[in-house]
Amino acid sequence: MGEGEAEEAWAISSVDRSNFKTCDQSAFCSRQRALKPGQSSYRALLETLELSDSHLTVQLLNNNNKVLLLLELYRLQGNMTRVKINELKPIKPRYEVPDVLITDPPTELMSVVAQDEHRVVLSLGGEDWRLILSAQPFRLDIMEGPQVLLSLNSRGLLAFEQLRIRKDTQTDTEEAGEKEDTEKHDKEKVSEGEEEEAEEEVDQPGMWEETFKTHTDTKPNGPSSISLDFSLPGVEHVYGIPEHADGLRLKNTDGGDPYRLYNLDVFQYELFNPMALYGAVPVLLSHNTHRTMGLFWLNAAETWVDVSSGQGSSEVPQTDVRWISESGIIDVFIMLGPRPNDVFTQYASLTGTQAFPPLSSLAYHQCRWNYNDQEDVSAVDQGFDEHDIPYDFIWLDIEHTDGKRYFTWDNNKFPQPKDMLQGLLDKRRKMVTIVDPHIKVDSSYKIHTEIRSRGYYIKNKDGGDYEGWCWPGNAGYPDFTNPEMRKWWASMFAYDQYEGSMGNLYTWNDMNEPSVFNGPEVTMHKDALHGPWEHRDIHNLYGFYVQMATAEGQIQRSGGLERPFVLTRAFFAGSQRYGAVWTGDNAAEWGHLKMSIPMCLSLGLVGISFCGADVGGFFKTPSAELLVRWYQAGAYQPFFRAHAHLDTPRREPWLFGPDNTALIREAVRQRYTLLPYWYLQFYHSQRTGQPVMRPLWVEYPEDIATFSIDDEFLIGRDLLVHPVTDEGSSGVTAYLPGNGEVWYDVHTFQRHDGAQNLSIPVTMSSIPVFQRGGSIICRKNRVRRSSSCMENDPYTLYVALDSQGNAEGELYIDDGHTFKHETDKQFIHRRLSFTGNSLSSRSVPLTLSFQPVVRVVNIRVCYNVPDVLHPSSTDGGESSVGFEFDPDTAVLTLRKPGVNAGVNWTLHLR
Repeated sequence: MGEGEAEEAWAISSVDRSNFKTCDQSAFCSRQRALKPGQSSYRALLETLELSDSHLTVQLLNNNNKVLLLLELYRLQGNMTRVKINELKPIKPRYEVPDVLITDPPTELMSVVAQDEHRVVLSLGGEDWRLILSAQPFRLDIMEGPQVLLSLNSRGLLAFEQLRIRKDTQTDTEEAGEKEDTEKHDKEKVSEGEEEEAEEEVDQPGMWEETFKTHTDTKPNGPSSISLDFSLPGVEHVYGIPEHADGLRLKNTDGGDPYRLYNLDVFQYELFNPMALYGAVPVLLSHNTHRTMGLFWLNAAETWVDVSSGQGSSEVPQTDVRWISESGIIDVFIMLGPRPNDVFTQYASLTGTQAFPPLSSLAYHQCRWNYNDQEDVSAVDQGFDEHDIPYDFIWLDIEHTDGKRYFTWDNNKFPQPKDMLQGLLDKRRKMVTIVDPHIKVDSSYKIHTEIRSRGYYIKNKDGGDYEGWCWPGNAGYPDFTNPEMRKWWASMFAYDQYEGSMGNLYTWNDMNEPSVFNGPEVTMHKDALHGPWEHRDIHNLYGFYVQMATAEGQIQRSGGLERPFVLTRAFFAGSQRYGAVWTGDNAAEWGHLKMSIPMCLSLGLVGISFCGADVGGFFKTPSAELLVRWYQAGAYQPFFRAHAHLDTPRREPWLFGPDNTALIREAVRQRYTLLPYWYLQFYHSQRTGQPVMRPLWVEYPEDIATFSIDDEFLIGRDLLVHPVTDEGSSGVTAYLPGNGEVWYDVHTFQRHDGAQNLSIPVTMSSIPVFQRGGSIICRKNRVRRSSSCMENDPYTLYVALDSQGNAEGELYIDDGHTFKHETDKQFIHRRLSFTGNSLSSRSVPLTLSFQPVVRVVNIRVCYNVPDVLHPSSTDGGESSVGFEFDPDTAVLTLRKPGVNAGVNWTLHLR
């Protein structure tokens, strides 16, 4: 099936696209897009250049309207460059995004290498790294030797709408005063001898007021949009800027709409569409066989991104990217790699890494809208035990509350929430309840009255509390941009405030785009006020702040001891620091199952590793085949949760007949056996920023065949997964990367060479998964009712040897739920190595006061099997070890080697 046919076959039409703007319907986007590539109207006034220890500044002059901008350039540690552009003298401050960067990025010295009247050449460290600032027209080029890595404003699309006073609202006195000030300012802002008359700017429709459907957006600050283009010579593949229901590789937007970044509550979204969804991360990655780079556009306003791929000069492929935002300033971080992992590290140094989740949150979650009452929860819980299917979390949606009043319980349906939670705790299970950020306007509801009395609600343009319609009916919206509001919200999760809550109750933040049912595009009016700032300035930050405050509340309630678990629908750059996300209101369609892979891969590339999709699809009713295939795919994605709409039939795993129950049970059990490996990957992600679920090109950056693959993926480095995502499939073709590498089918241990397309026959029980030769993966094969019940169970090591007969891996163990791995260094981190026919375990860092007695019960070695076994152990292991060799699979199994997973040991195979 071709790409176009696939899009037609998979698309659904439930979303009402007329509720959401296209670029042509957005005044600022259409204005900016009307500016075509050509010579820029901006020039750099090199005589204003100033160079300090930390950065360079130079003024930019718009030759048309004579407005001056201030360019700031920073050379940042870690091979990054920061570019900021703002008005030199705005009539009022423009919004600069706070709280997303984890620190003020440390700088390195810049030096001028050469300068004349046309350009300045700056050193970026080393002999070959240069930044060239050209004056007329203004342009920046980042060079490595003779090669241009990236150009800024090379297409002349820099545009910066300055703040101004609306002419038809001025009195004669004000107008005269402004004219005098403007003339004086104009004389100051052009060089001597170059005084020219500025072109009079003509107001265009939508600059001061804009209407979409029945909603009018007043714009007291007038037009304030910004635009800038970047050119990437030699680049054909770009990725990122989630969230969109589209393929991993970004498409050319010429002739269509740009990709839109504007957090929206989109009902049953379409596939293969650049329209905005629930979250926005303005980070784009470019990749070719020589280099990976990244662009981080730090702006929280509505943003559109144009991608144009084609031929640059000298027939070299080139991709041009244009960013357009409604307000704020230009603040962009250029991450120069050069390897994929370098870009991940660079971005993590700016916005932080994925929060290290409780181990149990990596297990299976059971959810629907809604489990009806305590009896229903108990019956579902018991059903999992009766059908021998493990799970860790059961979820309650909005119907559990007292009339959609969050932090409450429906006393008729959930009269004894602590008893319910205790019953789950007795089985070492947990619960999640939904807490949304729209607050029912009700004078008897303490959350509402507290927020109102403290003045913490967002205000409308007239200064009153902003109110909109959502699940509770008329609702207020807390201003989470206010640190005092966030502090108060966090305090509401204390056990003495959130009545009925316990330590095994966690939180789900939904509808936090924010969703306003009667608002423009189902969200908040842009002229609503957050203190001095309009909502248009901060829109994409709202969900980020809601999750931040909720996660802080969970931490505080335990006295700072326990790690939080918070799921959010809306997100921004930096949201990875606070928990998990999911892909929103998908549908029970094969296309949505398939799309869950590139959607989560895109999120992982921009720092958000804890991603998943609603297993089975939120809307509509899956067939038994689709449900089974979705469980099989979801079991190998980071966040593993089944969820369903209120109006769909019940779909607990045992309701589709015993054969399908067995297939789902097996998929869930596979997830549980691999929890040690998942936990290790999240440990690394928290330390380094590397994605957990990653595209193949991340590990094989020179293999062009991997650059567009988005129907299979890697978990860490060592597991390759190709889920079955087509109806009625009897086979799939998986690409196994790596010339000279070997891969092992994890189910049959069959060995396959790398750098090939492998045809794999499949049945309904098949989940094609391969372990990389040269790796050691730790599993727990004794699956119990929850992950916490498996805490002290033994490990089985799967040793997959490479073509030289070697392998290495790691094992990470801590208590699974507290911060003691950070505060008290209570963890075990082991380096496992198989070389020279010896398998050994050694400590990576020093481990303090954490010595759980967890044993290795089995070791399976694939490939290169010796004739005679002579085991020995440094921790008093058994003098003889049972072993079994399967000649059909070439797998040697060592049984009960008698070694402790937490100490040094060596087994010799001779």
